[in-house]
Amino acid sequence: MNTRRFFLTSLGSLTASLIFASCSQPATQESNNSTQTISQKEQKEIIKVGVTGVVAQDILKFVNNNLATAEGLEIQVVTFNDWIQPNTALRDKVIDANFFQHRPFMNNAVKELKINLVALNTVYLNTLGLFSKNLKSVGEIPQNATVTIANDVINNDRGLRLLAANGLIKLKENAPQFVTRRDIAANPKNLRIKEVEGVQVVRAINDVDFIVSSAQTVALAGIEPNSMGQETAKDKKYALAFVTLQGRENEAKIQKLNKLLVDPKVKDFINQEYKGRLVPVF
Repeated sequence: MNTRRFFLTSLGSLTASLIFASCSQPATQESNNSTQTISQKEQKEIIKVGVTGVVAQDILKFVNNNLATAEGLEIQVVTFNDWIQPNTALRDKVIDANFFQHRPFMNNAVKELKINLVALNTVYLNTLGLFSKNLKSVGEIPQNATVTIANDVINNDRGLRLLAANGLIKLKENAPQFVTRRDIAANPKNLRIKEVEGVQVVRAINDVDFIVSSAQTVALAGIEPNSMGQETAKDKKYALAFVTLQGRENEAKIQKLNKLLVDPKVKDFINQEYKGRLVPVF
């Protein structure tokens, strides 16, 4: 796996990636073919899609280079370095759609940001694991170990439940739908749980005993840590969805890309490129 670009998203909060346009035909082609190519480009609809990581960007690049032209579509990717701006940019119509969040996260964003969002097709599941540079198993986790997890409502809940599933903490029996540290009933190893913004979790791996992160994010960061526990891939509610503003979901260009994202060729690309670290859900 090429680990070239994970940290590029931190270079700016809003960067349009225009390199996804299909290449034009060589200048040596006959003039009538060149004219036809220019005409086809002029007729393409541009759709701007917000992302926060390289995986979604690579999938959109594949779609743009292999499927979009036949639909008269050109995908322009806009990258963000946090998990708030891709939705506020939708509200402000800076972008047409985004591709970075699962439905539970989106539903919480609707409440928190008071933005009417709608999830269309879900594409892939990025499972969580417990990762460490030094520890090789859950049994090696020492007393007073420090772990870093995401601080947003949904992924904080997801991280805590993964710790509980691996026997590291116990949650209250009457815990709410989304748990927080207040819902921890027992912490036998006295884990010190640090909460940071989701995109910052993987960067903490050198400073803590272990982290709760996705295997793909860890791999793209150029890290080869030990995986000590992983959540099941059966729960598809955490699969990443293609999202837009409510009321825009039936726009032609949005529906075109929504359909292309679940093309069988995209499934083949995900399976071949990520070798099980991502799970297609369509």
